[in-house]
Amino acid sequence: MKHINAVAILALVVAGACAPRHLQQAPMADPVGQAAPVAPPVDDSAVISARVLQQINTLRGNLSLAPLSPNPQLDAAALAHSRDMSAQNRAWHWGSDGSSPLDRTRRQGFSGHLIGENISETYENEIETLSAWMGTRDTRDVIMDPAATQLGFAWFKEPSGKVWWTLLTAN
Repeated sequence: MKHINAVAILALVVAGACAPRHLQQAPMADPVGQAAPVAPPVDDSAVISARVLQQINTLRGNLSLAPLSPNPQLDAAALAHSRDMSAQNRAWHWGSDGSSPLDRTRRQGFSGHLIGENISETYENEIETLSAWMGTRDTRDVIMDPAATQLGFAWFKEPSGKVWWTLLTAN
């Protein structure tokens, strides 16, 4: 009987691994209201950042992890990288000048310990992007790292509607 149960569990795991990506995403906490459209007016940037911070802290709280605090230096580094990824037309962790995430945070005056950086190139809003990050182990680990205490978050939207997202965690 134990053998049959083990085979059944293994079959479910394998079937889950073969499912389309959108079905494998981690469940998100219920958002407060609707997610903002991807084309936010400049005035809404604080609202969107606050919504992402609230969602992340809810997810972290579900695992008894300390909440993250916003950090303006990390926000500035995230915005600079989002703009730079757009200029390069590729989502990757290296700046057009060869800079690393650590280099970019130091340029903004951040002297703490950088834990990680998540990036994305999408046409989705911030909650959908956060959900995609939570659905992948490497990017989820950046957000859910128990040592993290600070958050930087920003985006750059092109006229085409493509959005370049950057999230940094640190302590």
